[in-house]
Parts: sequence; C-alpha cells; structure tokens
Amino acid sequence: MSDHLQRWLAVREAVPWHSTQDAATESPFIPARDGAVHDIRSFDHARSPDRATALLAALGQARADAAAGSALTCDLLTRWQRKVLDSPDVEFRSRPAFAKAGQERYGIARDTRHRFDVCLSQSDEAELHLAARAARTYLDVCFFHPFEDGNARLAFLAITFVLARAEVSLDQVGPIRRLNRHADEPSDALALANLVAVLINKSQRRSAPGADGAHERQRRDQS
Repeated sequence: MSDHLQRWLAVREAVPWHSTQDAATESPFIPARDGAVHDIRSFDHARSPDRATALLAALGQARADAAAGSALTCDLLTRWQRKVLDSPDVEFRSRPAFAKAGQERYGIARDTRHRFDVCLSQSDEAELHLAARAARTYLDVCFFHPFEDGNARLAFLAITFVLARAEVSLDQVGPIRRLNRHADEPSDALALANLVAVLINKSQRRSAPGADGAHERQRRDQS
C-alpha cells in the first residue's frame, strides 16, 4: 500500500500556497463568539462529555502557549495530546498508522519525527499568508499522524495555535473539522487554505473591532 505521508510531502511542495486568498488580519478583532469552544461544547460534548472536557483543557493550554510565544514543536504537541487523551502515556508513534477506514497509510522512518518538526517550524513563515500557514500545519498533523489516537483533535489545536499567535480567533470551526482531506490531493490543501481565509474574513465582519477584551472573552467561554 502506498505511503500517504510521502505523498503528502510531495503535494506539500507542489501546492501554490502563495495563491491563497487574502485574509483580513491587519487589525485585531474580537470574534462574535469563541468558535473553538462552541464547537467542542456542541460537537465533542455530544460524543462524550469527558472528551469535551479534555479537549477544552488542551485548547486552553494551546492558547496559553500561543500567548507565550512558544515555538510549535512535536514536544509541544505531545504535551497537548496528553491532555486531549487524558493520559501521560503519549509518545510519537513507532509504526505505520492508518486513517479513513484504512484507505490512507502513513509510513514511519528514522527521520519521520525530525521531518515533522521541520514542517512544524515552517508554521510561522512570514512570507506566506496566515491562512495558508495555518491550513498547511493542520494537514501536516493529519498526515504525519504523530500519535496512535486523537490526531484530528490535535490538528484542530494546531491550527488554532497558529491563528492565535497572530491574534486571530474564528467564530466557527465546524467547516474545518468536519470535512475529510486527502493526502494526495493538492486541490484539497488549497481549498482548506482558502476556507480558512474565508472563515477569518467572516469572523472579522461579524466581530467587534479591537483586541481589548478578546482574551477575557475566551477565558469566560472556556470556564
């Protein structure tokens, strides 16, 4: 079976990320609601209250790390994932992983973790639009599939972190979380980047201007 991680790495280099549409990120804004918290309290809570509680804790940690200016690394993701899974026994996978009912297989090699860290380090490349960097990071987590379980939730935290470092918060995240993306489809990657841009722009249009109070609102939403 093909190695879809290698396919993704090839696609990643071929996607015209610079063609991602612009997102209005020049002025800080307060979203009309905390889309991440809302989605966890509705979508995840419906699946399992414990799952939602753990994911909210991980979201709070991811946002605190973003506010502290932390670099996005596999070690940082591991700390979040221990909260997501509510388990201290979380380590980078040591064998091939599968997703989409076995349709995609992600291989493992001696340098897989190192390559993952290199990709994560590119999440703050200033020459790319924020939406492109956030989407690419989300897909990196999906297709490196670093842990045995919970990788979709971790990808959601990673994209939230990249946006939060730029003081951007979305008022809806369902369109990002609900749709499957394929490792070998460049059009899927670019479509996600453009979707993130659209969601940023819509969140800004529905928001109150200014950054004052944004973090306080998110703190209240998460409490």
